Amino acid sequence: MKNLKNKVAVVTGAGSGIGRAVSELLAKKGCDLALVDVNEQGLQEASETVKNLGRRASVHVVDVSDKEQMALLPEDVIKEHHHVHLLINNAGVFAIAPFEEHSIEDIEWAVGINFFGVIYGCKFFLPYLQQEEEGHIVNVSSLNGFFAFPTQSIYGATKFAVRAFTETLWTEMYGTNIHVTVVHPGGVKTNIVSTSRGADDGIKEKWIDAYNFGVKYTPETAAKRIVRGIEKNKMRVLFCPETYLLEWTKRFFPVISQYGAAWANLIVKKNSKRLNRIMKKING
Repeated sequence: MKNLKNKVAVVTGAGSGIGRAVSELLAKKGCDLALVDVNEQGLQEASETVKNLGRRASVHVVDVSDKEQMALLPEDVIKEHHHVHLLINNAGVFAIAPFEEHSIEDIEWAVGINFFGVIYGCKFFLPYLQQEEEGHIVNVSSLNGFFAFPTQSIYGATKFAVRAFTETLWTEMYGTNIHVTVVHPGGVKTNIVSTSRGADDGIKEKWIDAYNFGVKYTPETAAKRIVRGIEKNKMRVLFCPETYLLEWTKRFFPVISQYGAAWANLIVKKNSKRLNRIMKKING
């Protein structure tokens, strides 16, 4: 899809972070936007940005984990825009805790948004995309779709699932008018950690401090890579140095790399107090 002019794009998680940045860049490329999120204020702000760029925007306050809401969404988009050419399944949440400490409710929350949100988006929009001359689906996985990290069992499971599902869908859609891309970001400066569930407040604050200290990649840069992937019809889009590093590490050392993660986890557990003091010094 080299020409994005006058195309209609549906973006989930459009109220902030990568979703908002992708929406803005698509608008600059000439797309009209159907903006989807549970964050109504964020959606209104994103909508104003799109309209200021001279493109049409519709706001859809929808929980992507809700099957009934997602089933109704395509018709709402068609009523507003009459077409749909692009689907960006970007909405995602983060869950942090050892598996034994996760509540069933937090597991259902993460799986519902990260995985079923993608499934529902693809299932309900695919018939409409197939009616167009050309359509494109983008599903956002993660670095965690390649590598299994301690305390991220549920998040990683959903991102591995998104990767497997998207690669299968790409295979099934090959040779048709539907193109499919899976995206694997590393750390991007969004609010995904601050809105996470699972960890108690103290541990969560440490995660936020560490994330903000180590992550430099911006949503705007991520959006450029994603949109370029659409224009070049790439099956996979990877970005952030750590994504490339760990994807290759897992490829060549699939077992040893997990031993490394396990050993690192043991060291962190044994030296948690010392690491806390180091983080406090780093953060001033």
